[in-house]
Amino acid sequence: MTVTDTYGTSTHTAQQLADLLAERLPAIFVEHDSHYFGVYFLATFADATRIKVQPNTVPGDDGEDDLLEDDHPDMSVLLIVTAPAEAQLLSTELAAVDGLTRLRTSRS
Repeated sequence: MTVTDTYGTSTHTAQQLADLLAERLPAIFVEHDSHYFGVYFLATFADATRIKVQPNTVPGDDGEDDLLEDDHPDMSVLLIVTAPAEAQLLSTELAAVDGLTRLRTSRS
């Protein structure tokens, strides 16, 4: 089973949030530049847990930015955790980050 938690914030930029998490977690965030996602930051743990920090807006085909999370236009930055199982310690650390709100959890 894979657990995906999506968080949002309008308090931090993607860079600020990645830097803040790098101080709190044993994680190294690597900057990526994607044609679809734009600039985002990704950390991968030994257990295959991945944390992706990215803007909620992505470059649209029409030259306008599109929202990844249409239901949360007030969230300028998204944090997406994909883990092989629910990571309680990670959830506790993320809950302590000022301005970070869990938007949803899904299991597949």
